[in-house]
Amino acid sequence: MATGMYNQFYGLTRSPFEMAPDPSFLVLQETHREGLATLVYGVESRKGFVLLTGEVGTGKTTLLHALLGQLDSTTSSAYIFNPKLDPIDFFQMFLEELGIESKCETKADYLLALNEFLIDRLERNETVLLIIDEAQNLSPEMLEEIRLLSNLETSSSKLLQIMLVGQPELNDLLARPELRQLRQRIVLRHHLRPFSAKEMNEYVDQRLAMAGYTGGGILTRSARRRLFQITGGIPRLINVVCDSSLLTAYGRGENRIDAKTIQEIARDLMLPGFERELDDDESTRPKRRWYHRFRF
Repeated sequence: MATGMYNQFYGLTRSPFEMAPDPSFLVLQETHREGLATLVYGVESRKGFVLLTGEVGTGKTTLLHALLGQLDSTTSSAYIFNPKLDPIDFFQMFLEELGIESKCETKADYLLALNEFLIDRLERNETVLLIIDEAQNLSPEMLEEIRLLSNLETSSSKLLQIMLVGQPELNDLLARPELRQLRQRIVLRHHLRPFSAKEMNEYVDQRLAMAGYTGGGILTRSARRRLFQITGGIPRLINVVCDSSLLTAYGRGENRIDAKTIQEIARDLMLPGFERELDDDESTRPKRRWYHRFRF
């Protein structure tokens, strides 16, 4: 495979910029460390509703996998990654994720089975967590169903911990007047921001080091500047551009990646703004926070 060949060429033991959210290859910057701490605290303290938002590619799913890796065996979790469901299908998937095998035909059947399961877990001092990814795609009807799930509680504790995860549009959805009751129940929030230039450089260096790189530096300074300008510090885009750049440079027999290669990759991938030629010194150019346009 070409990837394996370029790993050998650069002295790497594995691919440094894989897209899969591998917990053993996790590199956390400040925004991710704060986010993970918020999520863990929310679950362990049984706070009820927790909200995690972030632009496309900022690492929300990676953070969720890190969270699940930190929770012990006393926490049962259900991970719903396709929220475009009607209530019955949603409850069916939810109970299947928890391993509840009760035969249910109506929503009332599902709720009774779920309540029995939650009470049983509470008596064992165990936690039950529902994670809904891509929650910006939930209908107002489903959000109301989820809010009603938070009514499953005792006088001293929530029986179910609910985590809504989505793009910034989720905040707009929750701002609707008819969802104010749900909005008021969210006790913890965290928004994942893109990396700063310094954080991006640390991220790239750490990923390379974890992949076994011991050389003097694969990316030149100008390449790093161009990489940040093109990706806006979004981790997913950083991974995509760096992986393709390593492969391209390997194909040319080059042991370093320069700004020209980064620019070529951005053009090949058709990233927004790739056609813009950037000077080394941009002090005379207007600042443009155009990374917000990315939907890669």
